[in-house]
Amino acid sequence: MTATPGAGLPAGGPPSNAQPTGGPPAPGLRALLAQDARQVAPLLLGAVLTHDGRDGAVSVRISEVEAYLGPHDSLHPDPGSHTFRGATARNAVMFGPAGHLYVYFTYGLHHCANIVCGPDGTASAVLLRAGEIVAGEELARSRRPASKSPKDLASGPARLATALGITTADSGRDALAFPFRLELPAAHATDVSSGPRVGVSGAGGSDDYPWRYWLTGDPTVSRYKAAKARRA
Repeated sequence: MTATPGAGLPAGGPPSNAQPTGGPPAPGLRALLAQDARQVAPLLLGAVLTHDGRDGAVSVRISEVEAYLGPHDSLHPDPGSHTFRGATARNAVMFGPAGHLYVYFTYGLHHCANIVCGPDGTASAVLLRAGEIVAGEELARSRRPASKSPKDLASGPARLATALGITTADSGRDALAFPFRLELPAAHATDVSSGPRVGVSGAGGSDDYPWRYWLTGDPTVSRYKAAKARRA
C-alpha cells in the first residue's frame, strides 16, 4: 500500500474539461476516459458524478476507485476483471465505448457502477468504490435509510450506486450525457494512495495488481477487505 502524490497523473494535471450542465461533454473528456484505466482511475478522484433521475438529482464526489482491465488473451490480462474469460452479454459494455456505465448486480442484493475506459473494443473500466454526497443528500438518505452518518451514505460501491439511484437498467448509458454528468476537479488530487483491490479473489486481489486508488485520509473511503479464502 502506497501514498503517492499525483500517482499515475500526467504533468500539470487533467485538462479543463468539466462537462457543462445540461450540455454535451466538453471536448477532451471522452478522449481522457479512452486511456488506460490505470491512468484514468486516479484522475477520477475528486470528480463529481451526478444522476438527475425521476426523483431528483444526487451528486457524488468520488473518493475511491478501482481499475479493471481485460481478458486472459489480451495485451493487459486482469484475473480480477469480469472480462478475464472473454466477452459475454453481461460484460459486453466493458469493451467500449469509453464514458459509458457498466453496472452489475452482485450477491443478489447490490448494484455496482463502473465507468468504461480505454479504446473502443478494449475491455477496461473503473469501479466507483466510494464518495461524498455533495448535492441531493435528502434524496440519497431516503434511498439509504440505514445510513448512520453523511460520510457513509456512499462509502462502498453498493452504497454509492444506491445513493445515486443507479441500477442495471443504466448499464450501457452514457455517463457524459443527460441524465448523467461527470465533472473533473479543477486540479488533480495530490495525495493519492494505492493498493490491492477489495474483495478480489486469487491473483487479481494480490499486491501484483495495486489498482485501487483513494484520496488519502478521506473519511468516505471504504474499509479494505481481502477476499475470503475459498475452501478446498
